[in-house]
Amino acid sequence: MTDLAVASHGLTKRFGSQVAVDAVDLAVPRGAVFGFLGPNGSGKTTTIRMLLGLIAPTAGGHELLGRAMPERAADVLPRVGALVEGPGFHPYLSGRDNLRRVDAADRTAEGRTAEARIAAALDRVGLSAAATKRYRTYSLGMKQRLAIAAALLVPRELLILDEPTNGLDPQGTREVRTLVAALAAEGSTVLLSTHLLAEVEQVCTHVGVMHRGKLVAQEPLGKLRADAAPMARVLTDQPGAAATVLRAMGLTEVTETAAEASGRLGAAAPEKVVAALVHDGVPVRGFTVQAPSLEDVFVQLTGRGFDVSS
Repeated sequence: MTDLAVASHGLTKRFGSQVAVDAVDLAVPRGAVFGFLGPNGSGKTTTIRMLLGLIAPTAGGHELLGRAMPERAADVLPRVGALVEGPGFHPYLSGRDNLRRVDAADRTAEGRTAEARIAAALDRVGLSAAATKRYRTYSLGMKQRLAIAAALLVPRELLILDEPTNGLDPQGTREVRTLVAALAAEGSTVLLSTHLLAEVEQVCTHVGVMHRGKLVAQEPLGKLRADAAPMARVLTDQPGAAATVLRAMGLTEVTETAAEASGRLGAAAPEKVVAALVHDGVPVRGFTVQAPSLEDVFVQLTGRGFDVSS
């Protein structure tokens, strides 16, 4: 298990009769950028809180950086940076002073290098110019940046970031994406909970999908997309007849518009679909097979649109 930064075994959390997290077996490789996805109420944030020891599991266990939690928490957590359920700082202090308090509370941080490390962290998240402003004047995006800066005050082997781009404008989102990629390049493992699929596709190497408390998929991003059924599109002036053929060939999610019919291929071979269309007299102006997007994969796994704000 030493090649895993995060490993859980049957991790379960119940609140009364409700099962919020149901026997989750996470496996986050060291050095990965792991996109942790799931619709509202899927148990994603509850899982993250259990991983960090903020709440106790009802059953199961886990390790961070190869060490059992919570038994080895004192050894492990100083090597872990986290942003969970939004930042929390003193509103009357400046951004820099808030980071000073955070750093002073870290017994593993070197006091004589504090100012240099704080300045570097503020610069890295683009808050140097706002360092002396009081936290209560910060926008939501600035608060998120400060929370990320707090997680970067000392080098971290593992970063767990829950919606780090919440409240950021497009430029800020791009900057966080670049930062995550840079941290991974420097050797950190990043577990990234996000609702921005474009960001996942651009920066993540692995993906885990939660649905109704269960981990329904966990694979390298490329393999997850490759395993999903592609979509076939038929350009024709007889979309109704084409849709009938597609259904007969076993395609699912068949839809039609004025100029085309489409469906998910599954086990059907594209050339056999085309042959069936021609055999049934359907004029085919064009036929394409599209690889599924990450959103397509998500819908296939969960049966619903993508909304992971919690």
